[in-house]
Amino acid sequence: MSDTGSTRPLRIAILGSRGIPARYGGFETFAEQLGTRLVQRGVHVTVYAECDAAPPPDADYRGVRVRYRRRPRWGPASVIAYDCACLWDARRGYDLVYMLGYGAAWACWWPRVWGTPVWINVDGLEWARSKWSAAARLYLRLMEWVATRAATHLIADAEAIAQRFRQHYPRGAPCTTIAYGADVVDPARVSTAPLAVWGLTPGRYALVVARPEPENHLLEIVQGYLQHNGDWPLAVVGDVSGATAYQRRLLALRSDRIRFLGGIYDPAVLTALRAHAAVYLHGHSVGGTNPSLLEAMACGSLIIAHDNPFNREVAGNVAWYFDTPAALCAALAALNAEAPESRARRRHQAQNIVRRRYGWQRITDAYLDQMRRHIHHADTAH
Repeated sequence: MSDTGSTRPLRIAILGSRGIPARYGGFETFAEQLGTRLVQRGVHVTVYAECDAAPPPDADYRGVRVRYRRRPRWGPASVIAYDCACLWDARRGYDLVYMLGYGAAWACWWPRVWGTPVWINVDGLEWARSKWSAAARLYLRLMEWVATRAATHLIADAEAIAQRFRQHYPRGAPCTTIAYGADVVDPARVSTAPLAVWGLTPGRYALVVARPEPENHLLEIVQGYLQHNGDWPLAVVGDVSGATAYQRRLLALRSDRIRFLGGIYDPAVLTALRAHAAVYLHGHSVGGTNPSLLEAMACGSLIIAHDNPFNREVAGNVAWYFDTPAALCAALAALNAEAPESRARRRHQAQNIVRRRYGWQRITDAYLDQMRRHIHHADTAH
């Protein structure tokens, strides 16, 4: 493989996740899925992972080198400190450093000083998340701008995000759209056993998987579901512990129809919940291509999604859309009124969208193509 003008393999480092194997969120799943597939294509991949104390020796996970760096416990600043430690360690020895997220964008200059190209995955509108304080939102808004200067290339997982960066930062680094990925699942082959833990019946419950934050519209989803006259339960997957005022408002609506299952991070259990749900309710509004939406579509779920450009870009006309509790109630009624063959067609179309546009092998191909172009360009420029 000759990605850099020599016979040695391309060497890349993926930073910004908690590490692999994935046990938590979207960036971890992304790092695992992309990293292991790039290794199969002959690329040398290092994924940085966090640890609480002195870093243990490097490990191997399905051919990917896992390199540990300590994450201090400094509250919200701990993530930035961890990312900076990873960026300093990765400043040389790689053909490409790929940072997931722009919270430590200013430190992305360190590899650049050593001549290493840096990509930044700009994810979504991180500064718009309500969980951040005003100071944190200002910092993140600044880092969004810094990312356009510090990176050699920006990656957005939705075209709506990429267009925003091109419009707001026309003199910044070029921004390419490469989506998040998912693999289609045959619901008939997915065990229903995990559902018994919560007393759920296949095909007779609604599902939402989301962190309990206002921009994910979990409260509107619960309120709209309660306005609907159906008697099936709504299963809410997310860490709704009552730690915030928003979470306490959610818990006040708990009943036999509104069941809070807690945080679930086992991929097999999540797949079972998605594959056997009657409908998947998706409220995310500030991200790009959201993994939960893609994975529900990959399972052939019927989708009711919050009405915004990101969700419409992914689901198109196979989903129903809402922006208020009343609109969600109306969408549920429209779904129930639709003929069974029409619902089956929507399920099939959702899986076809994933096959055509979001399969992990297709996403890996897109990354390899960009990497080869980018590294070659960097070599010729130097």
